[in-house]
Amino acid sequence: MAVIHPTAIVEAGAQIDSSVRIGPYTVIGPRVKIGAGTTVGPHCVIEGRTTIGRDNRIFQFNSLGAIPQDKKYAGEPCELLIGDRNTVREFCTFNIGTAAGGGVTRVGDNNWLMAYVHLAHDCQVGSHTIFANNSQLAGHVEVGDWVILGGFTVVHQFVRIGAHAMTAMNSLLFADQPPFVMSQGQPAQARSMNFEGLRRRGFSAGRIAVVKAMHKALYRDGLTLEQSRAHIAALAGETPEAGPDVALMLSFLDQVSPQRGIVR
Repeated sequence: MAVIHPTAIVEAGAQIDSSVRIGPYTVIGPRVKIGAGTTVGPHCVIEGRTTIGRDNRIFQFNSLGAIPQDKKYAGEPCELLIGDRNTVREFCTFNIGTAAGGGVTRVGDNNWLMAYVHLAHDCQVGSHTIFANNSQLAGHVEVGDWVILGGFTVVHQFVRIGAHAMTAMNSLLFADQPPFVMSQGQPAQARSMNFEGLRRRGFSAGRIAVVKAMHKALYRDGLTLEQSRAHIAALAGETPEAGPDVALMLSFLDQVSPQRGIVR
């Protein structure tokens, strides 16, 4: 049997694994699914079509699966999907998706989400990310794997943040932030690449050299975005081990909206 505090309310229909622990005064809705080994602290509300995977740690005072803050939402059967081994600290709010945005707000695996993080409807968050306190994502934001958001980072709707990117504290993102880029400011501007983070993740010197060359093409050589793409594409042939890194950057740049552009 799951360990459910007697003051918690688990509504009929909820699917709770027998190893789940639920703290006092928490409310679990009838369409919620919670996987093995997950713990939910006191005074949480988990509602809607919310599916939570294995071995997550959800601290007190969280609201997960509430309807989106979108006036167009009309009760469509949208979802919140949370993967495995995530840590969700206090006072976070994750909303379900909307029909217009694909219907799903998604969080991957092994993420560390600190206090007061907000994930609006239809956000797509990868794996191994760190969101510091008060990171706020508007609707339809996409965040790649290994991204780090500094405290009080605010991200405009529909913005994309590429894998291995990082923002400084109090950054305001109104444009797409390519993979590997470090940004800071209001609005955020590209400052460097996340070289130390890449070293910690085992990137070789050759791969880091290619990341430096991509940064130069994007930000130091006075090239247009189209010219930068061509220079970056040539790097894969010069350093084959960095081929996936180049492909990651090119794929991201190919999807940049001309109206939004990239952080500069």
